[in-house]
Amino acid sequence: MSYRSIFRPGLFEGQSIVVTGGGSGIGRCTAHELVSLGAQVALVGRSIEKVESVQDEISKVGGIATIHSCDIRDEDAVKATVADIIKQQGAIHGLVNNAGGQFPAKLEEISLKGWEAVIKTNLTGGFLFARECYTQWMKENGGGPIVNMVADMWNSMPGMGHSGAARKGMLSFTETAAIEWAAAGVRVNSIAPGMIVSSGMDTYPDWWKDRVKARIASHPVKRMGTESEVSAGIVFLLSEASAFITGTCLRVDGGAPNIRMNWDMPDHKNNKPFNGFHLAEIPAFLREDEK
Repeated sequence: MSYRSIFRPGLFEGQSIVVTGGGSGIGRCTAHELVSLGAQVALVGRSIEKVESVQDEISKVGGIATIHSCDIRDEDAVKATVADIIKQQGAIHGLVNNAGGQFPAKLEEISLKGWEAVIKTNLTGGFLFARECYTQWMKENGGGPIVNMVADMWNSMPGMGHSGAARKGMLSFTETAAIEWAAAGVRVNSIAPGMIVSSGMDTYPDWWKDRVKARIASHPVKRMGTESEVSAGIVFLLSEASAFITGTCLRVDGGAPNIRMNWDMPDHKNNKPFNGFHLAEIPAFLREDEK
């Protein structure tokens, strides 16, 4: 089996695209789709074992991926990693600024250490990686697209306030970079996934899983999204079809932020998911409900 992309074969032939957080979840999925479309990818992650695993998956389908261990919160490490990517890949034609992470917690329970860790991971690290890709390659070599990962934080993120603050900051960074770097041919956009099916959800506490199930029940499309649906949005923003799109955010959330208390959503099964990723996994707590 191989990735089933809706985009034309060879769309990124000859291009080198960086995917941070490429060892799991949306990053892993996006890397597979890009490779299926002819790109070679640079997989960046803190865990070398995870990116090695994805590199092995990609090599089995005939793709090319280099791997780079990096803590994106460390400025010197980011500088060295981007330099290494250029050395190994020869160029950087696009960046998927996907790496991030958070943990469910109420604001009163978040320590300063926990707050700063999430801000650095979801905001500072993304800034550092984008800046280095720009200054070390894109600025003097024809530009390229950057896609920053944010989230469904339009009505705030109760239970993950640290992540909501960081993601809103990344949205503002996206808008600023799109202006400051436009003259170099760099386009900067963001993508905001809503509730996306990911095996990583199994690590969340039971109270958070219950909240996820409750949100599905009130959701306009009555389901969660797939990693492939987010990846398709990323690929579009990286492609030449979005050449006149910069400084904006693509929501991939099934309309969840538009829910209104005065409107009851009837139960239905009329929104069918797209899943082109042959290695996608469903969290165990959601599989149990399907039995």
